[in-house]
Amino acid sequence: MSDGASPPGRAGAPWIALAALLGASGVVLAAFGTHALRGRLAAPVFAAWDIAVDYQLLHAVALLALGLYAGATGRSVRLPASLLAVGLALFCGSLYLLAGAGVSAAGAFAPIGGMTLVAGWLSLLTLLRSR
Repeated sequence: MSDGASPPGRAGAPWIALAALLGASGVVLAAFGTHALRGRLAAPVFAAWDIAVDYQLLHAVALLALGLYAGATGRSVRLPASLLAVGLALFCGSLYLLAGAGVSAAGAFAPIGGMTLVAGWLSLLTLLRSR
């Protein structure tokens, strides 16, 4: 289909799979932070870990919704889903490296990731256009 639409059903499967992986790993990272890092990290550093987990879980749900939307409608969600996925990798990844491994230079990627997440949310407006 030349308009970016796919047959309903499996169109959103990759995004649903990514959402599942992000959700599961988010729960694991939250538990790891609570049980292994709390008390070992300075409060502001632990707060960065906590923020990363919150953002990861929130955006996993957003990716799940996009995958379900794509599966139900056959419409492409590649732009918003890709921007959210890249934004998560940059934003959360940099905070995990900063808090978990002490890589302070990684913090420089958080603002880029944050702006990419904003772009992902704004790109949802492209879904409003009619087919």
